[in-house]
Amino acid sequence: MRKTLTFLFLGLATLAFLSSCESVKRFLSQDLEEEDYSMGELYVDEYVKEVPYVPTVSDEARRSGNVNALGIEREPGDNEALYDAVQEWMGTPYRYGGTDKNGVDCSAFVGHIYRQVYGRTLHRVANDIQLDAEPLTRSQLREGDVVFFTNSKGRVSHVGIYLKNGLFVHSSTSHGVIISRLDEGYWHKHFYKGGRIE
Repeated sequence: MRKTLTFLFLGLATLAFLSSCESVKRFLSQDLEEEDYSMGELYVDEYVKEVPYVPTVSDEARRSGNVNALGIEREPGDNEALYDAVQEWMGTPYRYGGTDKNGVDCSAFVGHIYRQVYGRTLHRVANDIQLDAEPLTRSQLREGDVVFFTNSKGRVSHVGIYLKNGLFVHSSTSHGVIISRLDEGYWHKHFYKGGRIE
């Protein structure tokens, strides 16, 4: 009897603690898909250890200042607002379920950029953002398109924003918000499709 009461007391105390914890409340109140955000399962195969891509620019572009906020050489027609918005988030750490500059996950990052640059509100999770997008092949990608990646179960589990020249920006599990190349390692293997949101 005493053991049962002790377990009951500990259970109630734990429940009271968790219900008062603001971070738990915020996490539970977000519109997150069960399949992607199940407790104890953080995209088991999506912890991608990579070296962040560092853009290189020509000496001429560097001398003339023809380099955008991300250190990428400017080209006619580039969407400077996109690069400026992304620059504000560069280096923000990845946080599972995170939605701000203290830590952000991939879909929240893409959502913030789309609201700021394009005035569009997207679904909260990577898999649902597909519903907003016209499907594209890799060769059809243009600046600002979204790019989707699958996990080992074949489900869309990661999303980023295509920039140009094979580069995309995303919130990486190992480095937070960084620029990566579509043709490298994990991203090449797990690329699923692009998407255009009009």
